[in-house]
Amino acid sequence: KLYEQGHITYMRTDSKNLSAQAIEAARTRIEKLYGKDYVTAEPRTYLGKKVKGAQEAHEAIRPAGTEMLPPDETKLRGAPKALYELIWKRTVASQMPNAQLKQVNARIEVGDAIFAASGQSVEFPGFLKVYVESTDDSDGNEKEILLPKMAKGDKIDCKTVDPKEHETKPPARFTEASLVQTMEKEGIGRPSTYASIISTIQDRGYVNKAGNALVPTFTAMIVSRLLNKHLPTYVDLGFTSEMERSLDDIAGGELDSQSYLKSVYFGDTGLSEQVKKQEDNINPEDARQIEFLTLPQLSFRVGRYGAYVCRIESGEEQCASLPDAQAPADITVADCHKLIEQKLKGTDALGHDPETGEPVYVLTGRYGPYVQRGDVTDDNAKPKRTTLPAGMEPENVTLEEAFFLLSLPKSLGDHPELGKDVKVGIGRFGPYVVCDGDFRSVPKTQSLFSVDLEFALGLLAQPKRGRGRAAALKELGKHPQTEEDMQIFNGRYGPYVKMGKINVSLPDDVEVEDMTAEKAIELLADKLEKASKKAKKKTKKKSTKKKTKKVAKISTKKGASSDAPPPPKKKAKTVIRRSAQE
Repeated sequence: KLYEQGHITYMRTDSKNLSAQAIEAARTRIEKLYGKDYVTAEPRTYLGKKVKGAQEAHEAIRPAGTEMLPPDETKLRGAPKALYELIWKRTVASQMPNAQLKQVNARIEVGDAIFAASGQSVEFPGFLKVYVESTDDSDGNEKEILLPKMAKGDKIDCKTVDPKEHETKPPARFTEASLVQTMEKEGIGRPSTYASIISTIQDRGYVNKAGNALVPTFTAMIVSRLLNKHLPTYVDLGFTSEMERSLDDIAGGELDSQSYLKSVYFGDTGLSEQVKKQEDNINPEDARQIEFLTLPQLSFRVGRYGAYVCRIESGEEQCASLPDAQAPADITVADCHKLIEQKLKGTDALGHDPETGEPVYVLTGRYGPYVQRGDVTDDNAKPKRTTLPAGMEPENVTLEEAFFLLSLPKSLGDHPELGKDVKVGIGRFGPYVVCDGDFRSVPKTQSLFSVDLEFALGLLAQPKRGRGRAAALKELGKHPQTEEDMQIFNGRYGPYVKMGKINVSLPDDVEVEDMTAEKAIELLADKLEKASKKAKKKTKKKSTKKKTKKVAKISTKKGASSDAPPPPKKKAKTVIRRSAQE
């Protein structure tokens, strides 16, 4: 949308090259905003080393035009403004001088021990100036760590000692950003394919997201092992990169597409030939399992219903399902044996429901721990189940807590203003309270078992965040024609007026507080007219069908001659057209 509206240049490019027009515009804008000291003596260029598979037919993504308009002068809002600001800052900063930082390191000897302290001050912000404009510290000093004045030989008066333990951490997991960075470095894919690649590995269950981290699943490890063992060519980092280069050669007319594709599939080392060679070597049972050296005597497999773990006990194989959220890196031997024991012995009932006499269990399944009332039988294929709240350990659940969970969703009373039932429950995204379809999540700091009507009403009174229906920024009253409420909401692309199913964005030059009912009616008029015409067309189509049926009935009435010729087709068509137009 930024490109379509003329705010930025063409976005499908990897180029770091700026046109002479862009460089001049950036330098002019820097001098106007920050002064001559913040402009480099000579224009800076960033051609650098050519990236594998880069698309450099266009210049770098930058603010369009010759003005290099700052974000606040574009009248953009929300996500488009944030993205434009990122592009604008990067472009402008590329023509600014380096920052000058002063670093001070102090070493303090205390007996045989040596303590160290590091300080840093900004002598000249340089390009950092453009990145701190939106922060409280406009001098660019947000990275300063100042040490007190010291001189060699000074004695230190130690007031307190606060020892801190430090553990070495393993390398960080991939995030979407770092994975794209690695793919770009290795020449895998193109900018237009990165989003679909990341989406595919999540949709197929190869990774789960934990915060921003992409956590590999058992499915991913087993598929990776299978391909590395039997089809290593196709998981080699150089394969995709080489294919990208060949496709570039085809596009440039240096390579014939037909012969290349035939060699990839039908060649001596092509996919078809490699699959035929490996077909007899792949054992289906071996292909779907993996073993880890750190988890001896345990085998992990992936089946139709997800991952599960197996062990051999007294010559007999014993297995149990693993929760979908279980990461291979976090599972322990004790966890595996506990799951298998629960599967074999069953779980002792916490107690029995006094009303139904059914046993109440705490179990662990594919989607994590839960409480269950009753056994699974032919007559009771789906007994009542409720997921345990996050942080609640299965072994600590009491019978009273289990009864409470099984009673969810539970009524807390009526809303004093709406007169509707207020309920508490637990769903896919955790505990919640709801009234008349309006949901609020229960904070993690609040125990689900202590939620009462007063607390629920307090939550429902707060503006809604995140998923679902948001609170209106402003109420504009009812529309005179439709009698529907007109409200202003904040959306992904800025504020908009909502009336029923009709939404209209606010003009860039109109602020929310300046919006009136009269202006909203004007904005909605065009869309309301289109919606009205659409509704009329649907009504006319229905009436046309009814009239056509009526004509057919008249022609078959009693008294009509069987030898009479049928009415002319042209006239029948004309009648239908007229009625449709009317």
